[in-house]
Amino acid sequence: MIEPAPRRATVSRTTKETTIELTLDLDGGPIAVETDVKFLDHMLEAFAKHGRVGLTLRASGDGLDGHHLVEDVGIALGSAMYEALGEKAGIERFGSMAIPLDDALVLASVDLSGRAYTNFAVKFGVENLGDLKTELIGHFFKSVAEQGRFNLHVLQLAGTNSHHLCEASFKSFARAFHQASRHGGPPGVPSTKGMLA
Repeated sequence: MIEPAPRRATVSRTTKETTIELTLDLDGGPIAVETDVKFLDHMLEAFAKHGRVGLTLRASGDGLDGHHLVEDVGIALGSAMYEALGEKAGIERFGSMAIPLDDALVLASVDLSGRAYTNFAVKFGVENLGDLKTELIGHFFKSVAEQGRFNLHVLQLAGTNSHHLCEASFKSFARAFHQASRHGGPPGVPSTKGMLA
């Protein structure tokens, strides 16, 4: 029996604004996240845990307001997802999950279509969650989906607590992405076109 190829990718990204080293393993592995934005660390650890992926990330930024760091981490994560998925043969392609967290209920849906689109419809009632500006959360998901080349909807169904809404967003995305990326579909690429692009 032929062992499936590892679904793993490492992304190194260095600009004048950020330095990032990220390794993603879609089939599990260690989780170790360290950036300059501690609330983002907490969310990415939740994503990795509930998405059942291995994620090691070390990132530092210019220290201005976190914008460059959050955006570039999203770019690096999306790039790693795209590379690790490879040809996407045998994956489920679609995933959808609604996650509750006390008052909050957030639905995420993913289509690993090869085409980027993001609809992030979660409203936060505060400007900051710890050291993370809430205006950057939607921008983070957009960066991930653009670089990962997939369709992503994240929709607030209920709730007002911003911490709960944010955490439910990351967890629902994690579970939806896990569903979509796991093997279990029929052989070949899951598209009538014969390719996902």
